[in-house]
Order: sequence, then C-alpha cells, then structure tokens
Amino acid sequence: MKSKDKTNVMRVLDSKKIKYESHTYEADSTLTGEQIAGILGEDAKKVFKTLVTQGKSGGYYVFVVPVEAELDLKKAAKAAGEKSISMIKQKDLLGLTGYVHGGCSPIGMKKQFPTFIHETAGSYEMMFVSAGKVGAQIELSPEDLLKVSNGKLADLVSIEC
Repeated sequence: MKSKDKTNVMRVLDSKKIKYESHTYEADSTLTGEQIAGILGEDAKKVFKTLVTQGKSGGYYVFVVPVEAELDLKKAAKAAGEKSISMIKQKDLLGLTGYVHGGCSPIGMKKQFPTFIHETAGSYEMMFVSAGKVGAQIELSPEDLLKVSNGKLADLVSIEC
C-alpha cells in the first residue's frame, strides 16, 4: 500500500512496529457490520465496531464490540467504573475522535480515552477493526490491539454472539 493511501491507524501501527493486514472494500456508509464481515469473507464474531460513550462523570470511553452485538450500557458503565454511560451524539464524533461514523477506530484518536474490548476478542488469533475510514479495515492480533489502545478486556454485551 502506498504511504499516501495509509490511514492514521496504519501509520500509528507502523510507528509501533505492530504487524497488521489492511483490507479495503467499496466505501458505502449504508453497509452494516455484518455485511462488511461478509465482504471480507470473515466470521462477524471476529469483526468489531468501535463505540464512543460519555460517562455520568463527564469522561469519555471507547468500547470495541463484535459488529453483530449491542453494547450493554450497564456492563459498559461497570467496566468503566461509572454510574451510567450513554452513547455520544453522532455529530460529536468527528470533533472528539478525529473519525467519522463508520470509520471510527480505537487506534489513533485525537486523544486516548480509556478503551474496553469485549472479552471474546481474547479467544481469536486475529480480529478486525476499522482502519480509520469508511471502506477500510485492519486485521491484527487482539494482544496488539490491547497494547496499542491501552485497552482492557471486559464483558460488554448482554447476549453472546
């Protein structure tokens, strides 16, 4: 991949010498996570989405969950040590993270927020997260994602997928 085609996520991973594979597909903001997994030819359980929330205290938190699952806000609050957590408004995402909806990655945000990755990620050799723009995913080991995002594994969904 030419360096001009690299996303900020890829540049961060390169700078930290973390191995990854990039995957691109026809960018379409109407695609669901499950459809993206299908395009990649991967099990949707290994493809994760990045969600940004705000706690009752005012702090921001990042949660990475399988695309076919929904974030359990009570479990998310417990993991973050908050009384409650709510999703941030979509219009606030770019200014807060530097990423647009559908292209948000737990790697390379404007500011590093506490990050929690659903515990099932730990059972995979490789997993997928957004590469920082719509139409691009990266495949990397859960251990490397935990390291680069300073993340923690946690139980974050109500029904296992």
